[in-house]
This record gives sequence, C-alpha cells and structure tokens, in this order.
Amino acid sequence: MRAAVLTPLASGGTRFEPDGILGVDADGRITHAGAFGEFGPDAVDLRPLVLMPGMVDLHVHLPQVPNAGLGAGIGLLPWLGRYVFPLEQAFDETTAERLAPRVFRAMAGAGTTTAVVHGAIFEPSLDATFRAAEAHGIRAVIGKVMMDRVTYDRLTPEQALQVSLRQSAELCERWHGRDDGRLAYAFTPRFALACSREMLTESAALAAHYGAYWQTHLAEDAGEVAEVARLFPEARDYLDVYDRAGALGPRTILAHAVLLSQRELERLVESGSRIAHCPASNLFLGAGLMPLGHYLDVGGRVGLGSDVAGGPELSLFSVMRAGAYVQGALRGQGDARPVLGPLDWLRLGTLDGARALGLERVTGSLEVGKEADLIALDPAMTDPLPGADPGEADASDDPEELMGRMIFRAHPDMVRAAWVRGRLLERPAAAPT
Repeated sequence: MRAAVLTPLASGGTRFEPDGILGVDADGRITHAGAFGEFGPDAVDLRPLVLMPGMVDLHVHLPQVPNAGLGAGIGLLPWLGRYVFPLEQAFDETTAERLAPRVFRAMAGAGTTTAVVHGAIFEPSLDATFRAAEAHGIRAVIGKVMMDRVTYDRLTPEQALQVSLRQSAELCERWHGRDDGRLAYAFTPRFALACSREMLTESAALAAHYGAYWQTHLAEDAGEVAEVARLFPEARDYLDVYDRAGALGPRTILAHAVLLSQRELERLVESGSRIAHCPASNLFLGAGLMPLGHYLDVGGRVGLGSDVAGGPELSLFSVMRAGAYVQGALRGQGDARPVLGPLDWLRLGTLDGARALGLERVTGSLEVGKEADLIALDPAMTDPLPGADPGEADASDDPEELMGRMIFRAHPDMVRAAWVRGRLLERPAAAPT
C-alpha cells in the first residue's frame, strides 16, 4: 500500500514517510515499511490517506455502548445505578448476538483494532460476544463481569461467587488464546465494591492458573474510594485490597487509577501492573484529573481506554484530546511537567497499549515482522476549511501537526479502513445522505 506512513518505533521516536510504502504478506505480517522509493512500484495507491497502527483501547464496556453520552456529571455510583446495571441486566445472549457485531464494527470505524472488553455477568452473552469478535476479526481481550457483593442477578452471594468463578473458568478454557492468540480472556471482577475478598482472591488465582489477564477498576471516584476503605478496613488503601488478593502483576489492567497515593503508585510500578487511563470518562463523570505526567515519570505502565459508556465516544483520538486538556489544566494549576505532544499521544494509544498487554512484539507499530494491525485515515476530514485549493499549505508534511489535527479536530468519518493481521475489518455502513 502506498500512502503516508506515521508510526511510533519500538526503539523510540517516530517514523514518518510523507510518501511511504507498507508491504503485507499473505499471513498478515508486515514485510516492508519505508519510503516509496525503497520498494517496487507495484502497490495499491491510497494517497492522500495516512497509514497508522490501529488504536489499542484498554478499557471498554460493550453492553453499555447504547448509553454512551448519558448521565454526564452525576457521579460514578449514581450513574451505575441509573444507567449501567439496568442495561447490563438485559444483556442476554440474544441481545449480545444483536449488539456485539455492531459494537465491533463501530470500534473498527473509530480506528480501534485491539480492545479490552468488559461484558455483563451472563455466560451465554459472553460466548456470543466472543463469537462476534471471532467472526469480525478484531483483536480482543474479553471477560465476564464478576460480582457477588452487589449484583443484578437473583443469586445469593454464595451462589454468585461459585457460579461466577465456574463460568469464568469455562469461558477462559473455551476462548483464551483462540485464533493463535488474537482472542484472549480476562477474569473481570467489577471492582472492590461489588466483590467479596473470596471473589477477588479466587479470580486472581484463576487468571494466574490459565495465564489469562485480570482486569478491574481502581480509585476512579472519591465516593468509591471512601466506601472501599469502609468495606476493607484491614487494607492500607484501595490498591492494597487487590494486592492482598494476589491480583497485581504484568497481566493486570487497572482502569482509571485517578486518586492514588504515592505508596499505591510505587506499588503499581513495583508489581508491573498496568493502568488504563480514561481521561474522557473521568471528565464526563466528574471523577477527577489523573496526573499522567507524574505516573509516567515514576515508571507507570499506562495505555488509553475509552471506558464507554462512562466515556462518551469509542474514538481514542477523542480520548487523547481529553487527556491533553487534562494535562493542560494540571499545568495551569502548577504542575511543571512538560505536557505530552501529539506524537506522544499516538504512542500512548498504540504501542504503549500493546505493551500493557504484553503484545508489543506483535502489534502497536508499523514495523517489519509485526502483524499488520493498521488504520487508514483521511487528513482532509480534519481541515478547518474543507475544500481548500491544492496549492494551499496544510499540515501533512509535519507529523506533529498532522497528528495534532487528528487529535484536536478528530472527525467521526476520518478513519477510512482498518485491518487486523492484514484482514480488512467490517465497519459501520455509511450514513444515508
């Protein structure tokens, strides 16, 4: 494919080829990435599109997508009761069969080629979600939500514990590692408020046994943090609840982490646990401003999450914009750390997300030997004055400015195509005009 090529590099820095070439073999691996003149002329010409690595969304709630954009500013716990639990309670197998394919198409349309997904609590709906991901071609880590302290099913806490552990293990056995690792399983206790000590401990043990992921929420909201302290008085802080359960480590993904103490942050770094930074969601629900610069300075392993429906959009480009605004606000309040530039946000949404999943040798950048997970974007969609004359200056020859437009003027139609392993992903049908 001949197009502009913009990608972070595993060795550091960024590669930008205004007239580039990307070669992909029949197995879906990248065979060449460079300037057009370095390769033969036999190529599909996609100019003036820009090829980038696909986005890696570390945190999204698939059953909640229909409620995206509802409930701004009412706070996490009231929002869960009003907008989330009723929607998830209705997420049965039939609903999943109808909704999941549409969500995966919408993710591809937003430029996401790898997603870490929370489902609902019902095992058949998770099988249907995995089947939809398998058919679509997206790279996905998916888990059944686990709850036994507060739950929307009709089981007793003891029943909910045993059923959820058994069903999660069965789902993991069926789906973890499917299609040579394109699909994976994540044991998914919702958060400490909704789970007993036994649920947290046993789910972490199962994740370790199967070599699967373990995902949950951490320190998103002040009310949540206070309630966790009440329910787990033996713990030093919120993170210690998960630490005592044996849940921390490189296969653990903790969403939000807005309100961490220095001790918690140091322990996260020491354990190698991963953070899914969800700035759009944190702003939408009024949770707070995560000090991303500080987390990165001390060695935090961070990627981006849309957190739909807590976040209002699936697009990680919009998430980057929200994150940049948060950094600007913190700087205005006295944080002297340099803010991330557009190319830093590109890395955070692609290669750093892949690293958070231990997949940096597989995906996250457009480099020879990696699998061809990529997107094609139309920079003209971000033009402040569409229809400019060809001779007028634009930002296409400056990668920082090009990416800046993609972030700060992200357009819902700017992603023209998405591929995983070189396979073109189905996207939503064009809206009628």
